[in-house]
Amino acid sequence: MEVILLERVDKLGNMGEVVSVKAGFGRNFLLPQGKALRSNKANLAKFEAQRAALEARNAELRGEAQTEANKIDGHKFVVIRQASETGALYGSVSTRDVADQLKAEGFTIERKQIQLEQPIKELGLHEIVVTLHPEVTTTVVANVARSAEEAELQADGRSIADMRAEEEAAESAEFDVQSLFDEDADIGEDIRNAKRDDEEAPQTGEEEDPQT
Repeated sequence: MEVILLERVDKLGNMGEVVSVKAGFGRNFLLPQGKALRSNKANLAKFEAQRAALEARNAELRGEAQTEANKIDGHKFVVIRQASETGALYGSVSTRDVADQLKAEGFTIERKQIQLEQPIKELGLHEIVVTLHPEVTTTVVANVARSAEEAELQADGRSIADMRAEEEAAESAEFDVQSLFDEDADIGEDIRNAKRDDEEAPQTGEEEDPQT
């Protein structure tokens, strides 16, 4: 079906353009959302009569969205989740989770504005696109961690792999140090045993007479 776009629609076109779309997409999304009109002579005339008002309204909404984008652009927020040692989440972080967290931090964001191809399923820093207006997008960063302390480390640029490597290195170093103590203890025990054996060994031969 052909429709007249009443606003810019990503991957379709800009306001006023007549584009072809799948019937289901047009009937179930574009038309009920007020983003388009069916393309016919009556609606074309209607659009042209309202074009100036639509463009003015669009410019107003775009300005408001840009103001909000300037506030939120690059914003980092923490999401605490349980995860395995390899960083895989026991669950996921969805668009709803992101929107709720941003709202809790004072931003006016709706779930439908969060662009996630799929839920987040691993620890780390994740850039997320937020569409505030058809012509205004911005990016936020979700710091998904198992604890506030881990989130701070990730914010400093240290990955889960880095932290695991450091932990393993520390454990290995501790083991090496303990091994040295154990070796020293074994050597000391060997010396004590040898000395005891010497003391307990029977004396052979006669002692030299100091008068001769």
